[in-house]
Amino acid sequence: MEKVKRNVRMAVIAQRLTDTPNQIHTLNEFASLFGAAKSTISEDITLLAEAFGQYGGGAIETVPGAAGGVRYRSILSRAQMEETVFSLSERLRDPARILPGGFLYTSDLSSDPGMATRVGAIFATLFLPEQPEAVLTMETKGIPIALMTAKHLSVPLLIARRDSRAYEGSAVKINYVAGPNGDRVETMTLERRAIAPGQRILIVDDFAKNGGTLNGMADLVNEFQAHVVGVGVMVAARELHLRHAHNVRPLVRVRNMERFHEGVEVEPIRF
Repeated sequence: MEKVKRNVRMAVIAQRLTDTPNQIHTLNEFASLFGAAKSTISEDITLLAEAFGQYGGGAIETVPGAAGGVRYRSILSRAQMEETVFSLSERLRDPARILPGGFLYTSDLSSDPGMATRVGAIFATLFLPEQPEAVLTMETKGIPIALMTAKHLSVPLLIARRDSRAYEGSAVKINYVAGPNGDRVETMTLERRAIAPGQRILIVDDFAKNGGTLNGMADLVNEFQAHVVGVGVMVAARELHLRHAHNVRPLVRVRNMERFHEGVEVEPIRF
């Protein structure tokens, strides 16, 4: 095999690692790919780790042991997280987002691939120490953000639905209180095989006003005898109160949600 130059090896290794966050790759894998010695690959990875650490591109870690190797952690710096939250806040301040009836339009933000990716990376950074084993969201607007969070954590995405699907098998169904004034009862379901007892679940959603849907998802997790290790919300009301004492991390708080006609008051979260 023709010898592969170091810059080419490092580019390929970096791409494979960042494409698969939290997944372990062995040195033998890369040594076989390039026809190089493991010591050479180890030197490449050391250089990559230094570069990523210096320029805030996440963290490349060596995992010791027989099943060890190297993995990429999607960890953002404080400056990177604050930059995204500032951008999000600026876009939310647009008066055109105020809809009739006192609603705030956010669908374009959660469905923007770039914004969803960055928000997911923030949640992955904030909740990585909690070691979540799955990310749970409610259909449908929160799915892009939850999916990106699950990708950065390398865990499954679980989607609670309003109605069960026959092709998903038996499901757990709960009723929860929703609506602007908590005056509406809705249904939430999740297939029975989605969560195992004792699993650590991270809840992610795009928007929360009174917390009814978040409370419902927490209740649903409890029905599986699993544990909620955190709640990540892209945009939340300043007055948001949850019944469950979980680690709740909104990225942006919105004030005076009952008086949107006076303008959107946005408070970005500091890290």
